[in-house]
Amino acid sequence: MASYERKTKETEIRIELNKGTGESSIATGVGFLDHMLTLFAFHSGLEIDVEVSGDTQVDDHHTTEDTGIVLGQLLREVMGDKSDIRRYGTSYIPMDETLTRTVIDISGRPYLSFNAEISREKVGTFDTELTEEFFRALVMNAGLTVHMDLIRGGNAHHEIESFFKSFARALREAMQPGDGRLASTKGLLA
Repeated sequence: MASYERKTKETEIRIELNKGTGESSIATGVGFLDHMLTLFAFHSGLEIDVEVSGDTQVDDHHTTEDTGIVLGQLLREVMGDKSDIRRYGTSYIPMDETLTRTVIDISGRPYLSFNAEISREKVGTFDTELTEEFFRALVMNAGLTVHMDLIRGGNAHHEIESFFKSFARALREAMQPGDGRLASTKGLLA
């Protein structure tokens, strides 16, 4: 299990992360983000316990981005030396009219390609542009190479939800045990 607490002038965050059952306890103060993180935990098979107190009276930006930062740092810790993982994962997720694809390389080299025009600016009170902010923060801090594509869209809630599910499923696949050797001809994943 990995845990981390982070306190800034904008947010106070406590997250615990463990490989396991996909059980979660999520309380960020941002309802839509709570929903997405619950789905993420379930589909990734990671146990996640999140408590955030943030300046949501301003907006949801700091809470969303800082949660991604801490979650990324913990993922890096949970992945350890990466000596026996598949390394790569791919997931397509359909949700009614929507189809997304996420491809992950647990490379140690952070990069995010996020190709999506979310169909609305808000889902409830959540600014949909924060979806990319969350994933960028997570990816950069976890040391992942990730390509995320909205292939077909229509409903903003479905678009974002399918991204969280496809990311989680691709990550789950990439973190599965490999064939007993490091998945790199360089002899290092960093």
